[in-house]
Amino acid sequence: MGKYQKTRSFWRSLGQASRGILYSSKTQKHLQFHIFAGSLVLATAWWCHLTRIEVVLLVLTIGSVITAEVMNTAIELVVDLAEPNFHPIAGMAKDVAAGAVLVTALQSVVIGVILFGPRLWEWIRYSLE
Repeated sequence: MGKYQKTRSFWRSLGQASRGILYSSKTQKHLQFHIFAGSLVLATAWWCHLTRIEVVLLVLTIGSVITAEVMNTAIELVVDLAEPNFHPIAGMAKDVAAGAVLVTALQSVVIGVILFGPRLWEWIRYSLE
């Protein structure tokens, strides 16, 4: 087994990171969903005329969910490499990583309700009059 070489070039590191993101986005259905949902949220933010700081909060929130998904993918790959057969602790490691994604996603829903709720409520009330 060869020794892992540490990358000395910034551009090479950037390429490897891009390869990891591309792999995750191609193979992980949940990540694809989160990217799609994040895009819809940002489009809705534009439609609702959210303030600049509100949009920044949304970008950070969406980025957190996507980051959690990518980290979950990395953890699953490492666990599969270390323990290719079923092992309860390996399964628990995957469950904990998935739980972190769930916590981040629920947090993003709460932030979305706080930011969009009042505007959407006004829109609904105006539409019913």
